[in-house]
Amino acid sequence: MNDKVKVGLVGSQFISTIHAEALGRVADAEIVAVMSPTEGHARAFAEKFNIPRSFTDLDRMLALPDLDMVVIGAPNHLHCDITLKAAKAGKHVVVEKPLCLNLQEADRMIEACHRANVKLMYAEELCFTPKYVRLKGLLDEGALGRPVLFKQSEKHDGPHADHFWDVNLSGGGVTMDMGCHAVQFFRWLHPGKAIKSVYAQMMTSVHQDKTLGDDNAIVILEFEDGVVAVMEESWTKPGGMDDRAEIHGSGGVAYADVLQGNSIKTYSSTGVGYAVEKAGHTVGWSYTMYEEIWNYGFPQEFEHFVDCVKNDRKPLVTGEDGKAVLEVIFAAYASAGTGRKVMLPFTTEVDRPYKLWKQ
Repeated sequence: MNDKVKVGLVGSQFISTIHAEALGRVADAEIVAVMSPTEGHARAFAEKFNIPRSFTDLDRMLALPDLDMVVIGAPNHLHCDITLKAAKAGKHVVVEKPLCLNLQEADRMIEACHRANVKLMYAEELCFTPKYVRLKGLLDEGALGRPVLFKQSEKHDGPHADHFWDVNLSGGGVTMDMGCHAVQFFRWLHPGKAIKSVYAQMMTSVHQDKTLGDDNAIVILEFEDGVVAVMEESWTKPGGMDDRAEIHGSGGVAYADVLQGNSIKTYSSTGVGYAVEKAGHTVGWSYTMYEEIWNYGFPQEFEHFVDCVKNDRKPLVTGEDGKAVLEVIFAAYASAGTGRKVMLPFTTEVDRPYKLWKQ
């Protein structure tokens, strides 16, 4: 493939804005269409990003002969059906996290893409975040000795998309929304080693009026070789985003904070928005980002996915990785529901992970 990879976006809200801005920095990509069920949203999004075509019907967009790759930025409960349609149309697929709602949907998506000979790519940007890439480099080059303990936390005051509050649409709370980042981050740090157990504590501590899902969670994972990983997730932290990680090894330790050190310490009595679409509104002290999209690795992520399509390379993060993350997420909700450690592999027919907690 010598021409640019032609991309279609599904969605027109917060995450699709990030996708459009990131793809705009990828020389080998060209966004040729956007689809949203709301006509005004689709048209306005296309105008803003100079996208030549907008659709309210997915099938019409997928019928475009010059479309190579679809990026799904729709609500979680739609991921599976959109992927199945895209695969049937012969389009490569990038799916925003989480991969889908449950393990059965994950199997259907993986099988459909295999059968259609298209790539199913899982959009986990932490595997491309520059500070975290360097953190992993320190581990891989032996600077920290043998890995002993991993930590990763992501905290803010609540999701950018309203559908995440509804557990029937999202599948769960903060663990489903943000915990999936940490799980794949740990798997990426420690490749080839299986996670053997999961223990989780979850609570709905602040947002009982908005959701049945968890808004705070602590999850402990144990790998087969004894390495332990701890993830902390919160929808209740004021003052903007907090995203940091640690690696403790037999010969050293390293700390990485994605935002602090790359930000401008700010106090605002009127409120500061995030760099992307000014989403969120933080009054008081916060850490204002510059080059936020680059610092989180979105352009690097999409440059990789576009290269995989153009040059037929295997993606760093695949549909199989997305399913493995979901397995851990389901086990975490089961652990929180029973108060016990859950062993992997974990199988369940439950269609939404929160049901294992609220049983």
